[in-house]
Amino acid sequence: MPSVTHEALVELFKNRPTLAAEMLQDALGQPVPAFTEARVESSDMTEVTPSDRRADVIVVLLVGERQRPAMAIVVEVQLGVDPDKAYVWPVYVTQTRARHRCPTRLLVVTIDAGMARWCSRPIDTGHPDWTLKPLVLGPEGVPVVTDAEQAKAAPEAVVLSAMAHGQGEAGEAIGVAFLAAAAGLDEERRAVYGDLVLSSLNAAARRTLEAMMKSGYQFQSEFARSYVAKGRQEGLLEAKAHDVLAFLEARGLEVPTEVRERVLASTDLAELDRWIRRAAVVSDARELLGTTGF
Repeated sequence: MPSVTHEALVELFKNRPTLAAEMLQDALGQPVPAFTEARVESSDMTEVTPSDRRADVIVVLLVGERQRPAMAIVVEVQLGVDPDKAYVWPVYVTQTRARHRCPTRLLVVTIDAGMARWCSRPIDTGHPDWTLKPLVLGPEGVPVVTDAEQAKAAPEAVVLSAMAHGQGEAGEAIGVAFLAAAAGLDEERRAVYGDLVLSSLNAAARRTLEAMMKSGYQFQSEFARSYVAKGRQEGLLEAKAHDVLAFLEARGLEVPTEVRERVLASTDLAELDRWIRRAAVVSDARELLGTTGF
């Protein structure tokens, strides 16, 4: 199931169809044809594969009075390693190219530097001279948006900037730029985007922004409330999982790969607490996953 962070990034590209072209051209230096409209199209790929395949966003750049497709962009948000992508991404590109009869690019978006490196690996399709090289927009490539006028012109870009750079030194300036853009948004986007920006900023930047808003800011949208709550939950799960592994390693026990992966994949706080207690007494790390006792 896609995470809330994943869905937030997808919504940015859906709400601003030109964002994919802007990131390709301005952030990644990829040539984009002149176009008169950018349109989000159906991302359903089920007609060419037996299982359900759906790209995150497909944007088609249109040109001329007849709105002829000049380029299609398949946008994929990737936040975790998924070996299956090496097989489905080429399908997304070729199917989109066939459907819209135009050149097609794959733009992979991630806010993690390690994931950006993983996503950038060329995909050898097995056919001579056909290697797909994903165009990856990672945190280093996302522009740092601190200019108020730029934020007003492209509010989705400043939200993306906050998600990529909000924990750094530019966090406060990004937040202030977003405030300049917020007044021009409709109520729903102002609530969701505001919450996303604030939840992405470092603590000092957030305090400054809250003070500028003249009252204690309350998260206004259910979407963003779940975003923050899930982020806190995931952080706690990760911390406890690493506590389990650290306890075993501190006792000099070898941790097999299958045990490590099972611990890191746990989404149950009670289970992790139980494993922390068991880690203090087991003689073999494999005993950790037993269900008896403790």
